[in-house]
Amino acid sequence: MLAALVASSPGHAADAAFQQWLAGLWPDAEKMGISRATFDAATRGLEPDMSLPDLIIPGRPERPSGRQAEFVQAPADYIKESSIEHLAAEGRKLLEQNRATLAAIEKQFGVPGPILLAIWGRETDFGRAKDSRSAIRVLATQAYLGRRKDQFRQELLIALKMVDEGDIPLAQMKSSWAGAMGLTQFMPSDYVRSAVDFDGDGRRNIWTSVPDALASAAKQLVDKGWQRGEPWAIEVHAPRNTDCTIGVPENTKPIGEWLRLGYTPAYGRKLSDAEMNIPASLLQPAGLYGPSFLTPRNYFVIKEYNFSDLYVLFVGHLGDRIAQSRGFETPWSKVVQLPTVQVESMQRRLTNLGLYSDKIDGKAGMKTRAALGAYQKANGLAVDCWPTTAVLEHMQSTAGRN
Repeated sequence: MLAALVASSPGHAADAAFQQWLAGLWPDAEKMGISRATFDAATRGLEPDMSLPDLIIPGRPERPSGRQAEFVQAPADYIKESSIEHLAAEGRKLLEQNRATLAAIEKQFGVPGPILLAIWGRETDFGRAKDSRSAIRVLATQAYLGRRKDQFRQELLIALKMVDEGDIPLAQMKSSWAGAMGLTQFMPSDYVRSAVDFDGDGRRNIWTSVPDALASAAKQLVDKGWQRGEPWAIEVHAPRNTDCTIGVPENTKPIGEWLRLGYTPAYGRKLSDAEMNIPASLLQPAGLYGPSFLTPRNYFVIKEYNFSDLYVLFVGHLGDRIAQSRGFETPWSKVVQLPTVQVESMQRRLTNLGLYSDKIDGKAGMKTRAALGAYQKANGLAVDCWPTTAVLEHMQSTAGRN
């Protein structure tokens, strides 16, 4: 089937192969209660969008996802002060304009308004960034040629169900290149699980209703485990003898215990007795070259919205800036982010040495940085838990010895 697609672009063989695949969706669509009229209207004349990233097409080089800045930029480049302040200034205006709505959302769901505004700002620039692609076409293409075919196949069926039930007209169902939709960027499955009608008009409208979109984002965070009244993270100053290899999600201590070990809240922040008892992990997103944070459950809840430490830091910090207009007390040092392929090479080497057991994905997350620090320790290198060309070269030079 893929061979036919590659052999003819565009052409009858390509159309026939894709149409045959689409036709194979009908039995599952019918089981979900989707009408034949909706299915036919959505799939008639549909062709795959070959301009999308993350497609796997035999005979062609893979087009990388150039838009996932969370995974290819150093912290200082991703969390730019100019971007944060621009969005925070707009967020403060929206906080005032939507104060009653946000207060009602927080009362019902327990998620502070500034966090919800930060998600809205990061995802769509407060609605200014408009989705322009057909969601059905995007989801069908990713289900047919993408890296996660099964996942996108299910998302496509759910999207068809949304159209069939009148949640949004087919022509208006636009999405990002990854299939996310609306002001706060929900996948179809997110919509079904978490979208709410907060403005009371009888429709769950995440596309143009600010109350619905923000309440839906709050509901999604609650569904993922958001803890009412707890912080998303607390910036701290780490003691000089900090072991950066302990910065993994599994290593939790009550915040009060971290403080007894010498970690001190930034800006002299005074913590309540309740906060002192909250379990938290240590996060050093740039190794020893930037701010340190204690991260309770809510940090990881936001991370389920987008699986990136930098995304969470951007959203959490933007929320703080909307609420109190104060930056990180510890500045970011200038570090270089290695290309994905080089981080993958490091992960494979660390896996072979038994220091790393997570995904080989080229992303220098908490577990990768901790494993890297363990490697540095074992080899008598300076321990900073940050992937550099020098450490990669050391791994390559010693690869045959153990």
